[in-house]
Amino acid sequence: MSAQLPRRRFLQASAVGSIACGLPWNALPKVSAQDVQGKNLSVQFAADVEPLVRLLETTPRADVIDVCIKKIQSGLSYEQLLAALQLAGIRNVQPRPSVGFKFHSVLVVNSAHLASMASPDEHRWLPILWAIDNFKSSQAQDERENNWTMSPVDEAKVPSSSTAEAQFTAAMDNWDEAAADSAAAGLARTAGATRIFDQFVRYGVRDFRSIGHKAIFVANAWRTLQTIGWRHSEPILRSLAYAMLNYDGNGSPATRDEIADRPGRENAKRVTEIRDGWLDGKLDDAATVELLEAIRTGTYQDTSALVVQQLNRGIAPQSIWDGMFAASSEMLMRQPGIVSLHTLTTTNAMRFAFDTCGDTETRKLILLQNAAFLPLFRTELTNRGNVGQQRIDQLVPTESNGGVGKAADSLAAIFDSVGKDNSAACSQTLGYLQSGGDVTALMDAARLLIFQKGTDSHDYKFSSAIIEDFYKVSPAWRNRCLAASVFKLRGSRDADNKLTQNAAQALRRTT
Repeated sequence: MSAQLPRRRFLQASAVGSIACGLPWNALPKVSAQDVQGKNLSVQFAADVEPLVRLLETTPRADVIDVCIKKIQSGLSYEQLLAALQLAGIRNVQPRPSVGFKFHSVLVVNSAHLASMASPDEHRWLPILWAIDNFKSSQAQDERENNWTMSPVDEAKVPSSSTAEAQFTAAMDNWDEAAADSAAAGLARTAGATRIFDQFVRYGVRDFRSIGHKAIFVANAWRTLQTIGWRHSEPILRSLAYAMLNYDGNGSPATRDEIADRPGRENAKRVTEIRDGWLDGKLDDAATVELLEAIRTGTYQDTSALVVQQLNRGIAPQSIWDGMFAASSEMLMRQPGIVSLHTLTTTNAMRFAFDTCGDTETRKLILLQNAAFLPLFRTELTNRGNVGQQRIDQLVPTESNGGVGKAADSLAAIFDSVGKDNSAACSQTLGYLQSGGDVTALMDAARLLIFQKGTDSHDYKFSSAIIEDFYKVSPAWRNRCLAASVFKLRGSRDADNKLTQNAAQALRRTT
């Protein structure tokens, strides 16, 4: 039996080959095998997670919970689903026109994860399933707006390890999106996670645009990477760099003088005024009250300068954080809403950044910037009108029922008041806590009501932040701050959300 002809000889021996070889094809550019297959117009992820990301992207919203539940029942791990959710948001949702709005589907991932970690075993999938449904809503909105997709990085412009950090700094200082994109990829490939966080957080806190969402994104993205693995960092860091360079108007902020940038520029100079040994101060409740009053009435320059003075007087940073958490909680009481809510989620992110950052000068800047942002938040509230006069240091507790057998009744009464009479719920909560009520039981009840009745990303972002912050605040202030949070929690009278119902129906269909 004769051997097969090689492909080239076969073509030359056939009629088709004779025609093909008789034409001047060399006059045309060559077409490679890769060109024939086509180029990827979007960034691609690791081979083991890409199919799951595509599944989330392409499955209709009406079907995605059923599909995910079937995958979970077939062995899909929590970590795999969390990674796919974060990456699907990064690839499909643009952090424009602001680092907020539809982009909350990305910002909320870590908050949903925190809720899952703190939940009973039987509820742990609910926050992630809710976040997946929320992603599908944001994806649809992005498609209606401009159908943005993250593109692959320009490999020719990715810097080496020796120049990546300098290029990133220059790009961020100059608000250069293209250069920052390639530099972020270079850092992800060559730098250590801690060093990268220090670099990114400095730019996440530098300006007040998007009411704190830049700092929130830095903190939440880094925390999510600690769970899903640093191998997924490159696209996430590219998204971070892009988000932090968001601004409105004509011309780079590097060449303009805007209120959003002034605190950062001024505080970069103020950090040099802080004494050596500033971390070794003493707790001082009077200093907390002093800062709280300054935030109520002063300018951002006043509050920043006061923090420098307090540190130089030997006041502990903890007392300063107490003042900022108390002021944020008070603003929530005075005007419950989207702006005041972000005083707390921003302060939560800033405190995480302060605790995590390894660079001393950046830690000083974080402290001063948070103090500066709160008067700017206060101005935003004033511009919206109807600001109350409540004072967190003058809250009066309602007498709790007390007693072991009365704890459930007390919690039921609190959450019955939430949404109906928040001032009463606040006083009831303070009374419950001051009489020795179980704070864990209170947090669990609040969290389960979010699962059952939450309809917005902020339900998860806010509740995860205030629950986490309880132990970040000194004992003298923590009960008051947690009591104030009821102004934006969910109450037992609120309507149930559809996601929990749909997930239950999907489970019944698949079991």
